[in-house]
Amino acid sequence: MNRRTLILTAALAPALAAPNLARAGLGPILDQAEELQALRNVAIWCDDDDGGHEVAAQGYHGFTPDEATNIKSASKSIISAMAGIAIGKGLLEGPDQKIAPLLRSDLPADPDPRLAEVTIGQLLSMQAGLERQSGPNYGRWVGSSNWVRAALAAPFTQDPGGRMQYSTASTHLVAAILTRVTGRPLLEVARDWLGQIPGFRITGWDRDPQGIYMGGNQMAMTTRSLLAFGACCARQGKAAGRQVIPASWLHDSWQRRTTSVFTGQGYGYGWFLTRIGSRPARCAWGYGGQMLYVMPATLTRPAVAIAMTSDPDQPSADNGYRISLNRLADSMVRAI
Repeated sequence: MNRRTLILTAALAPALAAPNLARAGLGPILDQAEELQALRNVAIWCDDDDGGHEVAAQGYHGFTPDEATNIKSASKSIISAMAGIAIGKGLLEGPDQKIAPLLRSDLPADPDPRLAEVTIGQLLSMQAGLERQSGPNYGRWVGSSNWVRAALAAPFTQDPGGRMQYSTASTHLVAAILTRVTGRPLLEVARDWLGQIPGFRITGWDRDPQGIYMGGNQMAMTTRSLLAFGACCARQGKAAGRQVIPASWLHDSWQRRTTSVFTGQGYGYGWFLTRIGSRPARCAWGYGGQMLYVMPATLTRPAVAIAMTSDPDQPSADNGYRISLNRLADSMVRAI
């Protein structure tokens, strides 16, 4: 028996009902995706006059779209959205706000003067200038007794605002800032702010030694939950008739701030900027192939969101797997 699971939402619009799925070309594409051994789940959403609907959700190799999985660095896009909501609520001034006054109690005793110039936006765009705490430095950083202080005490390898230096420590500093300005555990805040999105739920999230939820990694949710977040972003921050994420923040987040050192693509505030299916796309990418593709509506094409989750313990960059996922997303968008 084939272990693959195909799930179609019962309330699909007639044009996207099951008999028409194969005719649209999605059925064969989803079947062929099973050849990707690391792939676990795919879920697709498309907008319509009723607020959009899930087109299809498919599990592979014994997994289902309703099982929680570690979305890794795809959670950086969620941290970015929460920063935007905090700005919209007046808890933060904006992306140009300096971080030193917000994290004063954790600054080094004799800080580098450049630390006073680092902004929230530079943390989100990976342009803080601090030595990155991902890659070979990640284990040492998460093994420290205080992640926030260790991140702030890291040496500068360039001035703030320079080229991308991808670092989970940067988004963790944003998480620490959000924790302090709200005065609440960040998981509780996320459930309050983003829980307004139908289907969105964080099922697990690691914390640092001080109890701050990790900004930009080790967050668990289902593929469908990740898709729900993507659908909200694709609809300019709206969900269930509410403006959950400020549309202006999403617009700012999707502006090219720097260039990805991994792909050569643009990078905004927690989002990679690419093209999928011949249209501009915003992408959240986590280790192993945890992907969220967001394509807002154009004059001629509806908004689309695609979530993919994969084995979180296998690489996705150097082995070409991420490129395979991009091609899969490209073919699905063209079919839709």
